[in-house]
Amino acid sequence: MTRAMPQWPRLGLGCATLGTPPPGLADADSEAVIAAAIERGIRFFDVAPLYGGGVAECRLGRALRASGLPRDEYVLCTKTGVTRPFAQGPIPPGGTRRREGDTWDYSGRATRDSVRRSLERLGVERLDIVHLHDAENHLDTCLEAWHALDVMRREGIVGGIGIGSNLPEPVAALLDRAQFDAFLLAGCYTLLTQAGAALLNRAQRQRIRVVAGGVFNSGVLAAWPPPASSAAPSFHYEPAPAEVIERTGRVARICAKHAVPIGAAALQFVMRHPAVTTVLIGPRTIAELEQNLAAAGHPIPDALWTDLEAAGLLPVGTNRRNAPAQSGAVDAH
Repeated sequence: MTRAMPQWPRLGLGCATLGTPPPGLADADSEAVIAAAIERGIRFFDVAPLYGGGVAECRLGRALRASGLPRDEYVLCTKTGVTRPFAQGPIPPGGTRRREGDTWDYSGRATRDSVRRSLERLGVERLDIVHLHDAENHLDTCLEAWHALDVMRREGIVGGIGIGSNLPEPVAALLDRAQFDAFLLAGCYTLLTQAGAALLNRAQRQRIRVVAGGVFNSGVLAAWPPPASSAAPSFHYEPAPAEVIERTGRVARICAKHAVPIGAAALQFVMRHPAVTTVLIGPRTIAELEQNLAAAGHPIPDALWTDLEAAGLLPVGTNRRNAPAQSGAVDAH
């Protein structure tokens, strides 16, 4: 039996960082962040078997059960297609490169097994969305996973089928080949890059739900200037190049002129796009969660967007095309 998908909250919790295995992050600390997010009204949760090889799903499942939230009162999204051994980080033991130990498998059998394990780790009987995860190099084989998910959708186990990617091109290619209910695009529509703008416009025309992640481009847009004692700011999980740092500084100066923290501008810029249903935040601590929630609700004058356009830092017309920022950052509807 196919279930109608509920309305989605404007703000959601991304659990990638919260899946960091010990000793990087303890179970109790991770689950405390999730509990605080629930207490503050977050009702959308995005996770994946990839995150800690399943650690994030286990932590999220425990926190949701401890909260006592009825299953119909939150949206739960996970992914399929790529994973790593349980409690392993992006760089495997003895490895030197990120993700060299990950395994991709979009076969029907692997997909069914992946969803079953996710349900067990999360402690639920159904999922609102399952995204095909990082399928950019597997555009043919991942369609087998789509068919397996379609069967589970008819069975009521999966509410909808989506795509999760850091690149707009594979998402666009898959939208040409199968029917999807949603996609998660990370780091491609931000204050620093609007590479995913055409894809978002397409989603709006086709009434496909869009979840936006990576709104801080993995760190560089979170706060400015970065602490003098910290490492170089991160951009797409690598040290930010000089041209990115220079552009971020220009954005930050205009934000400061309007008394707006750059993190607030970064988050609300994405929230304003009319195609974006939900924007993910990915705090590692309760303090970061509070900063993100404050950023989502910080007042921003239209003049800020106009000034960014005039400086050539946003495409002309961005402010007119984007919808007004939503009030009530964690409003469940």
